[in-house]
Amino acid sequence: MEIKDLKPNTGKVDLVLHVVEVDKPRAFEKFGKKSKVCNATVKDESGEVKMTLWNEEIELIKPGDKIHLQNGWCAQYKDELQVSCGKFGKIEVLGAEKAVPTTVSETKLKKSRSPADKTVFTNDPKMLNPMANEGDGDDDDSDGDPEEEEFEE
Repeated sequence: MEIKDLKPNTGKVDLVLHVVEVDKPRAFEKFGKKSKVCNATVKDESGEVKMTLWNEEIELIKPGDKIHLQNGWCAQYKDELQVSCGKFGKIEVLGAEKAVPTTVSETKLKKSRSPADKTVFTNDPKMLNPMANEGDGDDDDSDGDPEEEEFEE
């Protein structure tokens, strides 16, 4: 199924979508229960649609993600189609797409970098100091020096 095939007030919506934008969540209280809701803009090759996210669904997705909406619901609000999980659906995150620059300055920065300008983040002591933890190759916490080894008598 594609976005162009959506019809209002229908269930069993099955779509693979790309998350374009996720709005800031709104908190509310109804019947003494606190909840959150927000809208996301999602798209596929055939178009774009709003997706309503509730509570823990909000934390599940972020812009750039590729998601699979399974057994979802399509509604219409103010002449605009919207999809959601509804009562029986679920969202599966299939993966993140390559990040797309969102501002002009990020775009300029990406264009100005050469392929050799790569930053590597690590906490591996061997990468930070190749001489660190050089021992005799076994896992007995000794460096192979017989004078320092303890023997049981």
